[in-house]
Amino acid sequence: MKPKPARRIGARRWRSLRRRFNRWVTRVDLYPRLEVAIAAIVVVLGLSSYAILTGQGAPAAGFSPPMVTLLLVANLLPLMALLVLIARRIALLLTARRKGTAGAKLHVRLVALFSAVAAVPTLLVVVFASLLFQFGVQFWFSDRVKTVLGNADHVAQAYVDEKQQRILEDGIAMAADLRSYGQQFGYGSKDFVEGVQFQLPRRHLTTAAVFSPTSHGFVTYAAVKMETRPLAVRVSPQDLKLARVGVPRVLTNARDRIEAVMRIDDSASHYLYISTPADPQVLAQVARTRQALDEYQSLISRSRNMVLRFNGLLIVVSLLILSAAIWFALWLANSLVTPIARLADAAERVGAGDLDARVPTRGSPDELGTLARAFNRMTGQLKAQQTALVTANSQLDRRRQFSEAVLAGVSAGVLSIDAGGIIRLANHSAATLLQTTERALAGQPLAEAVPQLAALLDEAAARGDASGVVEIVRGPDTQTLAVQIAAERSGARTYVLTFDDITAQLADQRQAAWADVARRIAHEIKNPLTPIQLSAERLQRKYARQIVDDPATFANLTGTIVRQVGDLRRMVDEFSSFARMPKPVFKPEPVVDIAREAVFMQEVANPAIAFEIEVPDAVPLLVCDRRQIAQALTNLLKNATEAVAARTDRDGTNDGRIILAIEVDATKLLLRVTDNGIGLPIEQRDRLTEPYVTTRARGTGLGLAIVKKIVEEHEGVLDLGDAAGGGTVARLCFNRTALADYIDINTGSDDAIPARRQLG
Repeated sequence: MKPKPARRIGARRWRSLRRRFNRWVTRVDLYPRLEVAIAAIVVVLGLSSYAILTGQGAPAAGFSPPMVTLLLVANLLPLMALLVLIARRIALLLTARRKGTAGAKLHVRLVALFSAVAAVPTLLVVVFASLLFQFGVQFWFSDRVKTVLGNADHVAQAYVDEKQQRILEDGIAMAADLRSYGQQFGYGSKDFVEGVQFQLPRRHLTTAAVFSPTSHGFVTYAAVKMETRPLAVRVSPQDLKLARVGVPRVLTNARDRIEAVMRIDDSASHYLYISTPADPQVLAQVARTRQALDEYQSLISRSRNMVLRFNGLLIVVSLLILSAAIWFALWLANSLVTPIARLADAAERVGAGDLDARVPTRGSPDELGTLARAFNRMTGQLKAQQTALVTANSQLDRRRQFSEAVLAGVSAGVLSIDAGGIIRLANHSAATLLQTTERALAGQPLAEAVPQLAALLDEAAARGDASGVVEIVRGPDTQTLAVQIAAERSGARTYVLTFDDITAQLADQRQAAWADVARRIAHEIKNPLTPIQLSAERLQRKYARQIVDDPATFANLTGTIVRQVGDLRRMVDEFSSFARMPKPVFKPEPVVDIAREAVFMQEVANPAIAFEIEVPDAVPLLVCDRRQIAQALTNLLKNATEAVAARTDRDGTNDGRIILAIEVDATKLLLRVTDNGIGLPIEQRDRLTEPYVTTRARGTGLGLAIVKKIVEEHEGVLDLGDAAGGGTVARLCFNRTALADYIDINTGSDDAIPARRQLG
């Protein structure tokens, strides 16, 4: 194979890295964080540069030009970057205001391109201009000029210092002599004045005065050549203050001479003033030299500020140039993006389904205009094709709606299954019968959703169709389904599975069959029972006294006949009651009284069992047949006593308890019978209310069947369950709202209604 060029491989790697970078930027939301970071960098660099350039650690001559230029570039680069990011955000806002982001990338790219084109040369010019200006300033304010001015100032100052030092030395020696004159001759004496005059020429001094300061001025003891200026003008209070502590003081307010004042003795306040002439031109030259040096220092300080201002002006001009470039980039992007944005907006409308979208083509003779015209032709063709497709889809949709309406209206469950056994479609009835949802069934394998139907599906795959009856066990209940599977041969093989719940139908059939059997048994057995019972009773009365040989056996035999006939009569009565249950006669009845009577009868018959009744404060009247409700409660309480007795015999305990509770809400009335007996059987719980299904040896299996029939006639529901802690709980829940329809509320009539009124 021919190896790929290295340039192509590098280009691919570059594109891959760029895509990864774009994904990372999009994921972490880089640009807002970058804006905040660069803004913080701008603030930190600005404050740091200001502190460096104006701080105490700055050299007197200022920083070197490369150092200042480096600080300038360090501040300018983040400012430019921040300006570019702000321009990027402005470009995004401009595109967002046009209600579309089709040109956002082009705006951003043009801003970045023009920013780079403007920033690089601007940065180079800034560096060159900054260095050129600083080196020029450094040339004009060089160290040689500073050295000349400094040396001249030092020479002039040395002359003044030498004069001042000499007068101080002469003054100190003269003060010592005058102190001895004062102690010897007295201050102000003639000899003391002559001593002062004697000291002047020998000390090379021209003027002298000895005085003492008072609150009213000076007291002069001797004054030599003090004609021109008074002593109070020559000596200031500040000079006296310094001389008082023993520090000889050179006065500074003289123009053409050098003056000094000092203290003569420590015990008295006697001071000596002396002066000597100085060359006025030399003193003036010293002043001018000092002034020139001060002005030069001031110029140096201002040159640093001028450099800083010039660099700041460079930053402002650079940012203005970059801003102009960015503005031009935005303008150019707008001129390019406008037709593209119109095309993108029209494409968005087409994508949303609006095939009437068109792009204006006037004033666009270039390639963008050609693209817009091609787009308009494309949308016109799509519009024509859409019209044809909509017509075809509308027909299919009407057919689909018809099929869905048929499937939703049927009570049977319908499943559509593909060749792999996956459920594609299920109607609402199917989800209801299987106790799940349509969404849960769709997409599930039939073997996992309803494994009981998988065998019939295999049979249908082999023969083309199948049918049968399937039982689904859900805890204590068993659901019976009649299933039919047919293959559909349209393309790939699919199957249509229909099923219906026949559990109630089978129970009704069994109940009807047992009712017919009960009528026949009751008819065949009832006729001979009375003669048999009467004959046995007559034998007891007539022949009991005549039997001499084993009379007890005779009594037991005849008694057995009477008891068995009674049992048969009871069974026949139950058969008759179940087979021909009379229609209830509805009247408002006090259900609390009915419950108390039923509990009282069972309490009398079973004194070993503790009976309780729980009744709320206010129980409304219940529209019912009093006799049938009493019969239902009696059957339930009788079953409860038998369950308690069975547990007592099994465990040998004597803690039987039966609770009859009444609960009432706005629409319901609940009768609950709870016992702590032996409990419900585990098997065939769902068939306990069917006729002739019983768990007791002597039971007929009709008690709960009769109770269920009575409750259903009273618009109620019978529910059997396990009680907490063991035992059974039976609940009779009646719909008070539905039972109220059996009484004419408008007239307030309480007349019995033997059958439910047809409403409508």
